[in-house]
Amino acid sequence: MFSKACEYGIRAMIYIGQQSADFGRRVGLKDIAAEIDSPEAFTAKVLQGLVRQQLVTSVKGPTGGFELTPEQLRTVTLKQIVVAIDGPDILQGCALGLPQCSAKQPCPMHFQFLPIRDQLNELLRTHTIGELAGKVHDGLAFLKR
Repeated sequence: MFSKACEYGIRAMIYIGQQSADFGRRVGLKDIAAEIDSPEAFTAKVLQGLVRQQLVTSVKGPTGGFELTPEQLRTVTLKQIVVAIDGPDILQGCALGLPQCSAKQPCPMHFQFLPIRDQLNELLRTHTIGELAGKVHDGLAFLKR
């Protein structure tokens, strides 16, 4: 459903969030990529975009890395990450990718997909990185097997 970049971005943000909340530390790119099973260069590119959108903080230098502030942990939602990486079309567009799909000119899946798209929007809008990082911390969810 989401692009690979978006999947890596969400996983990276949850990992960074867990490390920031649990240990108050910044996390290096190599650690992030290893922990979420993603290519390092690709992860760097994804995280650069999230830094530009101010969804994650990056600090350069020997003690640098990526971190989430307490405010970011509380306020950054999955929807913000998805829109930053994949754009808003996945949350607004047609299930079949048609440019002119609407209630007046529906695609074959329009009316069945509408409630699913609305539920997805609600799920992404209401879940924060801090909440998901907490599930990893509590052992209720996992980023890597």
